[in-house]
Amino acid sequence: MSEQFKLKVETNPSELERISAAVEDIGQRENWPAQFIFRVNLVLEELGLNIMSYGYDEGLHEFEITLTSEADVLRIEFTDDGRPFDPLNEAPELDLDASVDDRQVGGLGIHLVRTMVDEMSYRREQDMNHLTLVAPKV
Repeated sequence: MSEQFKLKVETNPSELERISAAVEDIGQRENWPAQFIFRVNLVLEELGLNIMSYGYDEGLHEFEITLTSEADVLRIEFTDDGRPFDPLNEAPELDLDASVDDRQVGGLGIHLVRTMVDEMSYRREQDMNHLTLVAPKV
């Protein structure tokens, strides 16, 4: 049986605290391991901040985070009406072998997220970005 939680989030960085508190609460109710709660918060912060920083030109907007807790995995979906962006194909390639001074700006957060989830998929549907991630509960 799965449980679903939805968060409507404004594109204001102060919302990151509310997201983190919600994940802590859900994680405790669902008996998630502390390390998993930390990873989920890191993923939500990174991707949420990307939407807040780059998804819109100006003004406050809303996006939605849906968490679906299943037996062994957590499905995370970000839905926003910001500018189209497929992080799987449009995020800068990260050269981990380059020195810090020689690295291109951007891409580190998406790389980090990819290392923490088993699956990532993106689709643009009805002028909305849908980014779905599947994270193992370990």
